[in-house]
Amino acid sequence: MFQIFVDSAANLPAVIAKQYNINVISFINLIDGKEVTCYNPELSLEEERQKGTEYYNAMRKGCEIKTGLISTATFEEQFQKAFEEDQDVLYFSLSKNISGNFNSARLAAEEVLSKHTNGCKIRLIDSLNASLAQGILAIYASIMREKGMEIDEVADFLETCVGKMNGIFTVGDLKYLSRTGRIKGSVATIGNMLKIKPILKGDKDGYIVTYKKVRGRKAALNTLVDLVCNNIVEPEKQIIGIAHADAYEESLYVMNKIQEKIKVRDFINTSYDFCTGSHVGPDTIALFFIGNDRELANE
Repeated sequence: MFQIFVDSAANLPAVIAKQYNINVISFINLIDGKEVTCYNPELSLEEERQKGTEYYNAMRKGCEIKTGLISTATFEEQFQKAFEEDQDVLYFSLSKNISGNFNSARLAAEEVLSKHTNGCKIRLIDSLNASLAQGILAIYASIMREKGMEIDEVADFLETCVGKMNGIFTVGDLKYLSRTGRIKGSVATIGNMLKIKPILKGDKDGYIVTYKKVRGRKAALNTLVDLVCNNIVEPEKQIIGIAHADAYEESLYVMNKIQEKIKVRDFINTSYDFCTGSHVGPDTIALFFIGNDRELANE
């Protein structure tokens, strides 16, 4: 048997993590110097949404937000506990090309493995993505585990899905992208004035890139809908992820539009995790689904 781990950037609601027996290791952010634990296993969906509203309102008000890495020691402690129970470890990481978290987990895995000779394994899967792209893969791993599949069989299969798992999103205010250096400040100012909305995606190497630009929020949301419906493979077998940074009503609009066009197995619609959400800002809406690859076809 094996345990499944994700960091809180995987964006799994607490009720879903419990349902699928997935361990979530939380990031800790700072708001004006005060620590905020990004994941609370006791919150309901409604409570998580309320906490998200409070967090993104703090960003809107200009509070200073700082994010950090999960320490190697924290990963080591969690992996160690699994080994003490004679269980293997399967961890789905935030893309190593947008965070140092994967490296922290790798160092922890090496340390734990060096101390044990019980034959337990650690498999680390770099999602080359973020948010529910990690979380949905972890859910699929849990389903496969329940069917009695061993860690290597599960990890080998899901590694083939990484390059097919798409993450696409649009933002509410370009200034947050400018703060992370993804666009110039002058471009953000002009873009906001002209109501230019970028459609961004995770590319095959796990970097965030601009896919296209549209004018107006509604056009951006409809573009996301079309990209999902035109690129998803076997939607009736898939869970589609929707993450929103305090944009719940618009997330429902997107979900309903997708349901009008295709039949989907299920949706997870949740507040955007604070780790990656801090870099894209309030009103961001992101969607996650499996296609043939990450080369999106036009609407």
